[in-house]
Amino acid sequence: MTTPGAPSAPVRGLDLPDFPWDSLAPYKARAVAHPEGIVDLSVGTPVDPTPQVVRRALAEASDAPGYPLTVGTADLRAAICEWFERRRGVPGLTADAVLPTIGSKELVAWLPTLLGLRAGDVVGIPAVAYPTYDIGARIAGATGVVAQSLTSLGPLTAATTPKLLWLNSPGNPNGQVLGVPHLRKVVEWAREHGVVVAGDECYAELDWRDGHVGTATPSILHPDVCGGSHEGLLAVYSLSKQSNLAGYRAAFVAGDPALIGAILEVRKHAGMIMPTPVQHAMAVALRDDTHVQTQRAAYARRRELLLAAVTRAGLRVDHSEAGLYLWATREEDCWTTVSDLADRGILVAPGAFYGAAGSQHVRIALTATDERIAAACSRL
Repeated sequence: MTTPGAPSAPVRGLDLPDFPWDSLAPYKARAVAHPEGIVDLSVGTPVDPTPQVVRRALAEASDAPGYPLTVGTADLRAAICEWFERRRGVPGLTADAVLPTIGSKELVAWLPTLLGLRAGDVVGIPAVAYPTYDIGARIAGATGVVAQSLTSLGPLTAATTPKLLWLNSPGNPNGQVLGVPHLRKVVEWAREHGVVVAGDECYAELDWRDGHVGTATPSILHPDVCGGSHEGLLAVYSLSKQSNLAGYRAAFVAGDPALIGAILEVRKHAGMIMPTPVQHAMAVALRDDTHVQTQRAAYARRRELLLAAVTRAGLRVDHSEAGLYLWATREEDCWTTVSDLADRGILVAPGAFYGAAGSQHVRIALTATDERIAAACSRL
C-alpha cells in the first residue's frame, strides 16, 4: 500500500530506440548553411499539391458532426474493393475484407499488437527494412528478427517460427520489387507453418521497370500469388505517395476477413477511426486514376534527372526499380556519404537507419520540387 504523500513510482515508457532522424540534425544544419540553400532528399514527404478533385471532396464532406465509423463508410469500402480489382488485379474482395487506417505507419506500428502478439513471439522483417516493422514488434513486446529468406530463420521450432512476417514490395528504402514466383513461395511456406504475412505495398503504383511503367507491382492478394484465397494474408496500402495525401493520413489494410475482423474489434475499442471527411475524399481519390498518372509522370521526370546525376557523381544505384528513392552507395560508411553530400547542401538518409545491411548505402528521395531536384543535380 502506498504511504500518503510518498512519491509515486516513475512512469516507465516503452523501451524504444531514439528516433533515427534526430541524428541527422547536425548534417541538416550543414546543408542549410549552403549558399544556395538545402536540398532535402532525406524524407519521402510529398511536396506537390493535393489534387483538386480530392480537396473538393474533402470540402464537400466537411459538415460531419457525428462520430465516424471505424469500419469505414460503405462507399469507401466499395472504392477500395474496386481499386484492388482495377489497379492490382485482385477480384472478389468484399466489404468485410477491407478496413481504412489512419495512415499506413500507424497500422504497421500497431499490427502486432492488434493481432495479439506478445512477449516471446517473433516478427520477421526484411534485412533492409522500414524501421517501424521492428518498432511495431517492440510495442507489442515481441521480437523482430531478420528474415531475408525463408532459410535464414534456420530450423523452425515453436519458439522461432514467426507469428507475423513482413514483406515490403516495392521496398523502402531500396525499391526492390518481389515478383509473383517469390511472393507465391512465401505464401505457401507461411501457410505450411501458420504464419500471417503482411505485405506493405505502399509504392505499388510507382513501378519504373521497362515495360511496367503505368502498371502496378504484384500484390500478395493477387490470385497468381495466393491461389485465390486470402487466408492468413494482409496487404497494407497508403495514398500518401500516389495522391499526395500524407497530410490526410489516408490508408487501408485488406485481405483475410477473419484477420480484418479481429483488427477491427480492437480498433473499435481503441477509437482508431479515420475522420468522415477524409473517408469521403479517399473514396474519390481511389476512383480517379488521372491524378495518379500525373504524379507518376512528375516523379519519373525527377528520377531520370537525379539517377543520371547520382551515377555521374560516382555512386552506384542498387535495385530502385520502383518507389520514391534511389538506394545508392560508394561502398563506404553511409555516414561518410551523408557528410559529403551535406557539404554540397544535399541531405539524404543514411542506410544504417534501415538495418545493418544498409550500412554502406544512402537513401535519396525523389520527393522535391523540380527546382530543388535541378539544384541537387547541379551540385552533384
